[in-house]
Amino acid sequence: MKIKKLSESDIPSFCWDRPWSFGVIKEKLRLADEQEQICLISWILREGSMEEIWNLLKPGDIYMILDKVIPLLGRRKEYWRYIFNVWHQLGKI
Repeated sequence: MKIKKLSESDIPSFCWDRPWSFGVIKEKLRLADEQEQICLISWILREGSMEEIWNLLKPGDIYMILDKVIPLLGRRKEYWRYIFNVWHQLGKI
């Protein structure tokens, strides 16, 4: 699947309640402590489209903290657990 590169100035669909662009979110992720990163990543995985998610995050980075992110994923928890387990089994992460 080819992911379209989105502009740093675009505002993701899940930012309906705040004026954060992709660039702002990337900067917040870069500067955040671990707990803030976990909260941001779980929010992105819960609410973002695939295109938005993969413009902001890398699978390997998520996998390293997946045990801390999974409990915050709500209804998407089993979906993401399955996806990362399959990628791990296939040697993708």
